[in-house]
Amino acid sequence: MEQVHPTRMELMKKNAQIRLAEQGRDLLKEKMDALIREFLRVVHTVSKSREELEFLSENARRTLLTAQAVDDSVALQSASFAAKRMVTLNIKGKNVMGVAVPVIEKRSFSRSICQRGYSIIGVSGRIDEVAERYERTVDVIIGLAETETALRRLGGEIQMTRRRVNALEQVLIPELKKQAKYISITIDEREREDIFRLKKVKKILDRKKKEKIATRRQDAGTAPLPGEGP
Repeated sequence: MEQVHPTRMELMKKNAQIRLAEQGRDLLKEKMDALIREFLRVVHTVSKSREELEFLSENARRTLLTAQAVDDSVALQSASFAAKRMVTLNIKGKNVMGVAVPVIEKRSFSRSICQRGYSIIGVSGRIDEVAERYERTVDVIIGLAETETALRRLGGEIQMTRRRVNALEQVLIPELKKQAKYISITIDEREREDIFRLKKVKKILDRKKKEKIATRRQDAGTAPLPGEGP
């Protein structure tokens, strides 16, 4: 146990620390509950996005395999080079219960046939379908990247908040209560000892007072009263 001074001032200080620690624990629990609710909401969104991504990517892969089997490989490769482009994202942030999560600007990266850079008459409809499905897949991947990042950060904050709550509940608050109990017991024992000493001193003073009165009566030639003798 940490060395403490068993005084009433120290007891008041420990009780104030206990109240503050309990208030902090309650606030952290409220924060953790709010984080868990947000975490579960994001989990639902991530689950749906993953299912959609799996469906789209599988369809895109099958469409690509069909185009590779039917269309000219040179035309397919040429169209892929022509449609190639950089994907730029505008990322901002928002605060969720003290946790910074990314927010990606919502816009579609799907393009029309005329915007893909290859000749319309030089490719088949199958190649157009491959490009369309992979562009839709990119849209889902970007949205999933935002929600999965938020999910990881929320999960990390929940774990850290739970560790803080456990530290308060299992370490700090019990230790403070143990110290406060020790101080209270020590003060009670000290008060009982003081009362015992006061009673003992009072008995001694009363006896000396009676002896003094008896001595004065003897010196004055007066018989001592009952109970005044030594």
